Amino acid sequence: MDSLSALSGELAEIDGQITDIFRALSNGFQKLEKIKDSNRQSRQLEELTAKLRECKSLIKAYDREMKENENRSSPDTNRMLNEKKQSMTKELNSYIALKKQYTANLDKNRVDLFDDPGGVDTYNEQNGLLASKMSNQQLVDSGNRMMNETDQAIERSKKVVEDTVNVGAETAAALKSQTEQMRRIVNELDSIHFSIKKASQLVKEIGRQVATDRCIMVLLLVVVLGVMAVVIVKLVDPKNKDIQDIPGLGPPAARRLLWSASNGN
Repeated sequence: MDSLSALSGELAEIDGQITDIFRALSNGFQKLEKIKDSNRQSRQLEELTAKLRECKSLIKAYDREMKENENRSSPDTNRMLNEKKQSMTKELNSYIALKKQYTANLDKNRVDLFDDPGGVDTYNEQNGLLASKMSNQQLVDSGNRMMNETDQAIERSKKVVEDTVNVGAETAAALKSQTEQMRRIVNELDSIHFSIKKASQLVKEIGRQVATDRCIMVLLLVVVLGVMAVVIVKLVDPKNKDIQDIPGLGPPAARRLLWSASNGN
């Protein structure tokens, strides 16, 4: 179809700019499909949103220029230009829906393409302008597509909530199990500490008993050695007056008798 030949210079320039933007949008969404990092996806969506706004402005300029040239163009040319504008509007809407789908996937609360500073009235006016150029079937298809996208976004949100609840339940169960395990460990440590304390006391008592027994044995040994020394001295030198009688050895007469008997032999 030789459409460009029927366009004025201004319309041809705007048509070329819109075609370039559509090509950039197609490449941009293909690139977005390959990006896995959410931050990079967000930046790419911002760039694509700016392209969509620029394309919307160009379509509006295309519509104004077409209406200014409407009286100077043939009915066939006007019909061809109007169909071309509707085709560009439909393609733009398809990219807007794709952008919304990616935005929903990232769970970002972004301002809609047509929510410009003009407010709600401007939004309704612009959307009404685009919708007035679409056929009933196109409007139905667009509505069904948007409802499907909304349903998909809701299902994804429900799945995220369900996964979050499951993870929370598993985490709570794990924490409870770990808490019980820590409590058992603390109880075991207390028992071990008590046992060690009792064992330390018992060792100290045994040490004191051993020390006492050794002292008694040493004293007994000293006494025995002293007694033996005195006995030996008395037997060797009975006339030694420096050594007193030892209790338990009997009277001096018995000791002299014992001494005489030993000398007689």
